[in-house]
Amino acid sequence: MHNRGSAPLVAIACGGTGGHLFPGLAVGDELVQRGCDVILLISPKEVDQHAVRAARGMQVVTLPAVGLVRGNVAGFLKGFRDSYREAKRIFAARPPQAVLAMGGFTSAPPVLAAGKSRAATFLHESNTIPGRANRFLSWSVSQAFVGFPSCAQRLRTKDVLMTGTPVRAQFTREDTQGARAALGLQPERDTLLIVGGSQGASGINHLVMRCLSDLRRELPEAQFLHLTGTKDYDKVLGAYREAKAPAVVRPFLTEMELALNAATVAISRSGASSLAEFAAVRLPAILIPFPAATDNHQFHNARAFVETGAARLLGEQRSTPENLLDRAATPRKRAGRLALPQRGARHCGGDS
Repeated sequence: MHNRGSAPLVAIACGGTGGHLFPGLAVGDELVQRGCDVILLISPKEVDQHAVRAARGMQVVTLPAVGLVRGNVAGFLKGFRDSYREAKRIFAARPPQAVLAMGGFTSAPPVLAAGKSRAATFLHESNTIPGRANRFLSWSVSQAFVGFPSCAQRLRTKDVLMTGTPVRAQFTREDTQGARAALGLQPERDTLLIVGGSQGASGINHLVMRCLSDLRRELPEAQFLHLTGTKDYDKVLGAYREAKAPAVVRPFLTEMELALNAATVAISRSGASSLAEFAAVRLPAILIPFPAATDNHQFHNARAFVETGAARLLGEQRSTPENLLDRAATPRKRAGRLALPQRGARHCGGDS
């Protein structure tokens, strides 16, 4: 970083989930390249702590924020108060010129604390339906950036700019065979990537385990790259071993650009950050939206991609092995090959 005080300082509140963190990292990388000093404000969650190890040229600060889950109102409020105080302390030591909230429970305290430092405040909303934190902040920020045009009307900010969702520079379609080899896969084989987001998805994991034998039969030339999350790792690894399926199974992968370059088709949730990365590398996908997502925003994200031809949609309630096979395999006259939605589709945000 530059010497203290010699460059504009921007604080980016981006912790909580990969969907907030990775776009924040992308913005931070770009700002560093443009001569800014950057502070990343993240949560204590393991996904945050693991992902920021790759951050370069940025200061990383962990706020004591916790999410509002399972009725933990007292814990959420205490974390909010303590995060607000910590952000005020940091900003008093060196006032930022701007504070950017990427959404999620880590984002609100720094934006509110920035009021004392007279910093310009911004938010970015990646999803078609804004989350609770960004809806709350939209009353007070200077400007909002959105990943989908339909999101703008759901925010209270008067100044809204359609930007798409930021993606880190390494997400480009490059050496597919090299990416496969780097991950321990066979370079020449079609690869089915199964990923549920930064923390995995038990629903997708269990679905694939249920139909693994059928997938092996219908797609005999394919291999698997399965990112399970920590909870289901042992079970999923055991299922692949029992099926004698050619697979690389990992709980988490920091170098997601390798996974996306290695893949022929992905089976995935439809968080906005993941979709933006798929679009950047032009990776077709079978999307299974998380049904409990706030305001069903993952369904609306997925539908925008389906309408462009970049993906196929499989609702959680219809995610049977038969329906998954129908979307993953081409007709029997071309048996053994992975189905491809429109590989050329490049959708980095928007409804059309």
